[in-house]
Amino acid sequence: MKSLKLKKLLLSLSLTSATLFMVTSAYADELRLLTWGGYAPDDVIKLFKAETGIDVKVTKSNNEDMISKLRATGGSGFDLAQPSQDRVTGAQENHDIYKPMDISKIDASSFITSMLDATKTNTTLKDNIYSVPHIWGTSGLVVNTKAASSVMDYTDLCSASLSGKVSYRLKRPTLIGFAFSMGLDPFAAYADKDKYTELMSKVEAKLVECKPMVKTYWTGGDALLNLLRSGEVTAAMAWDTGGWKLNKENKDITFVAPKSGALGWIDTFTIPRKGKNDEAAYKWINFVMKPEIAAKITASAGNFTASKGADAFADDVLKAQFQGSFPQAALDNVKWYPPVPAGLEAIEGKVLDRIKAAK
Repeated sequence: MKSLKLKKLLLSLSLTSATLFMVTSAYADELRLLTWGGYAPDDVIKLFKAETGIDVKVTKSNNEDMISKLRATGGSGFDLAQPSQDRVTGAQENHDIYKPMDISKIDASSFITSMLDATKTNTTLKDNIYSVPHIWGTSGLVVNTKAASSVMDYTDLCSASLSGKVSYRLKRPTLIGFAFSMGLDPFAAYADKDKYTELMSKVEAKLVECKPMVKTYWTGGDALLNLLRSGEVTAAMAWDTGGWKLNKENKDITFVAPKSGALGWIDTFTIPRKGKNDEAAYKWINFVMKPEIAAKITASAGNFTASKGADAFADDVLKAQFQGSFPQAALDNVKWYPPVPAGLEAIEGKVLDRIKAAK
């Protein structure tokens, strides 16, 4: 009887072990990626599978949806996520949905150093680094260089010679950009609401002074591009990709990185707390940061990655546009958005309302 029971026990343990092995093997052969559209194109997935044997299961998402999905599961269901860097530490502090990044498993030499350093700094919580950079973009100046050649920084949009030919949004990037152009550092004031309020009051006064130069405060990207195409607007605050799109149509119009620094966003690589396949996640990160692979993702997503030297593999037109807008000094001078502390958006909202109402 004891022998029979022992045999049954051993059989049960054997079946359990086999099941666990199959589950582990399944996870080892698959990376569950929570990302944005265009960030994991089919051709890159096929190349990754050919090199590693690992399949990639893509779920397309956005910042709010990523946080919601991971919050609902306590950080499970995915092996790698791609939230924006300013949305990492707040979500981690409030919901504990990520695990610290093992930087030793990252090939740091593949990254643009300034972007890697900025993301590590902006996603550090309690001495743990939670993210490294992937896709990035900026807002700055889109300028008709023949009609508005003097525009090199945000406050140049206030020049009387541009009266009625300027456009920008009444949104926080305009407040932040003008602050830097005025020699102020809004990010350094984030920790002190009184100091930030005082800084914003100076920006408010400048933007009220600039109102006569503004043809319209744009709200839609397509409408702004049409204003620049028609010549109704000759200088604006807008995204780099919009400027490069217009540059393909009219060589006089292009994106200009402001002297005080373009404003940059970065979508990251971040490991969910209950991910099952960290090894595959790190392999994917190092694979897609290879310059020739990164260039394929740029072609798919429309934005450059933090891969060092990837611009050399981009198509000739985009490569020339990127290098023209971002010499190394301009790239190193990008002001990357850090997480926004609670309460600051309310301060900015009141400032924007008063600018809009000013006569």
